[in-house]
Order: sequence, then structure tokens, then C-alpha cells
Amino acid sequence: MSRNEPSRLQKNATRGKHQGMRRHQTDLRTRRTHQRLGCALVALILEKPVEKVTVQEVLDRASVGRSTFYVHFRGKNDLLLSQLEMFLETTSTALSVQKEKSHRVAPVAEMFAHIGSQRKLYRVLGDSGHLIDFFELAQGYFSRGIARRLSESGRLGNLPQTEVEARASALAGSLLSLLRWWIDRGAKESPRELDELFHRMVWKGV
Repeated sequence: MSRNEPSRLQKNATRGKHQGMRRHQTDLRTRRTHQRLGCALVALILEKPVEKVTVQEVLDRASVGRSTFYVHFRGKNDLLLSQLEMFLETTSTALSVQKEKSHRVAPVAEMFAHIGSQRKLYRVLGDSGHLIDFFELAQGYFSRGIARRLSESGRLGNLPQTEVEARASALAGSLLSLLRWWIDRGAKESPRELDELFHRMVWKGV
């Protein structure tokens, strides 16, 4: 083998690097497509009832082809659920991802502020029956996210994992109940006040 000829390992490394770049580009294109479709759907359901929005209208608004849409989603409701899951995944893990050094187990202030600013969308989800889907998904996502933060806090000693998960599930339920209470009363209290109230319940009990 010539000294200037690349070795098999070098060739494999280069090939792997190129494959990794292609995967990254593909993932980026997929995220952008999902984002365009999701934004289009949300804009449309704010304009008219969810059941009257068609897939074709979403495609036209997002400038995405029908075949591309069905590669990623089974239909309009599948797209909507994916948007709810994306929001919940990002929100429920935000504190751990950001490595926030605090006693907080969930970004209550940030989440309440966002949902409070989207009350029309909240009503649309309620009118269409999809608010039930949101809260069912949220229970699972926040149970996992809060369990992670409880473990990271180091304040529970050596509790068995099952007890940590049980506490997290109960706290997630309390968080979502607090959200409903807040919205139903007209969101009178500030998100920061609700954040402080929730975390008093977390660490001091009711």
C-alpha cells in the first residue's frame, strides 16, 4: 500500500462521517417538515373547527406534498398529537436538559405563561375533544420528568425507585389539576405565583 493511499480504517471513518452528516441533514429536514406542518395545522384550527380542517389545507398552507405528509403521519389527528407530544417532551424535560440548579421539579411558571398566552388554542382543543388527549399525554410526560428531577435533587435519600415514581405520578396529577383550576378561573394569578405554590406543595405538603 502506498504511503499516500488512505487505509481501510481511514476510509471507513470518512464513510461513517459522511453517513452521519447525511443522517443529521435528514433529521434536520424532517424536523423542519414537522414544524411547517404543525404550524400550518395550528394556524388553521385557530381559524375554524378542527373537524372542518382538511389534510389538503394543511399541505397547501405548509407547502408540503401529500406523499411527504403520509411518510410521517397517518392523518390530521396524528399530526396534532405529535405537536402536543413535542411540546410536552420539551417542557417536561426542560429543567433537566438545562441542568437548572434549583428545587423546582417542573417549569411551572414557563409552562403556565405559555399556555396562558394560548388560551384560544386551549379552548379549541377543549371544543374538539383533544384537550383530553393533551392531559392524558401530559400525565405520562410530567410523571417521568418530575421523577427525574426528584432523583437529581438528592433530597429523597435512598427511596426505592418505585416510590419515587409513585410520588412523581401524584405530583404530575397535582400539577395538571392546578393548571385546569388556573385556566378555568381566568388565569388570575401570575405564573410565578403558581410556580411557587406548586413547589411549596411538592416540598412541604398540602
